[in-house]
Amino acid sequence: MQIFKDKVILITGANRGIGKSFVKALLNSEARKIYVTCRDLKKMPAFDDNRIVPLQLDITVDKQVAVTAITAQDTEILINNAGTLSPGNTLQGDLSGMENDLNVNYFGTIKMMRAFAPILIKNKPSILINIVSIAAYSPLPSIAGYAASKAALYSATQSVRIELAKTGVSVYAVNPGAIDTDMNKESDWDMPDPDSTAVKILACVALGKSDIVPDEMGQEMYAAWREEPAKLAKIFSDLYHGEN
Repeated sequence: MQIFKDKVILITGANRGIGKSFVKALLNSEARKIYVTCRDLKKMPAFDDNRIVPLQLDITVDKQVAVTAITAQDTEILINNAGTLSPGNTLQGDLSGMENDLNVNYFGTIKMMRAFAPILIKNKPSILINIVSIAAYSPLPSIAGYAASKAALYSATQSVRIELAKTGVSVYAVNPGAIDTDMNKESDWDMPDPDSTAVKILACVALGKSDIVPDEMGQEMYAAWREEPAKLAKIFSDLYHGEN
């Protein structure tokens, strides 16, 4: 994909799942440099390529975000992939899981966008990709904090797209369904693998599709939400109460 050739790219949460798959796909697309970041560099795979620059980054820590922005001033494409999922209901249990999801998935990504917006504007034409989730449309109570954080991030991505509309920065929101990663290792769903999903997402970005739903599960949920939100809510209500 020519759009990524010779580009400098930064990926958060690049040590596993779809983040690691983005690295492989972008290396194959002849990216010039890829900053790969995660909280603990001991957990970073050994990418055998001199175009890889590992950086320690917890997107919830202001100082680490600031240091990363200073280090990666040549970034032309930012992929905000870092995220977390804490099971928990809105009306029951400890709020710490919901707070963690909001802190990472929403506020952490906001911090990255604020830190890197001036860099992307400076290096235009440039690209900002936020990995959101089809859970942004999900009313399933057992992942209430995750869904709320992703809904907030989806809304923020639309807002940032408007803010950056005349700056030379293209903004993409990606809403995948469940992918076969460690985050979903206990699920019985038939899920696509992260490598093929990453390739599909990058292909959609190359085509200029600003809102991307790369997989069948996500597309079905999105279509149901657009057609009749109450019908989708009933599906999840039946699923939830069937589990309890």
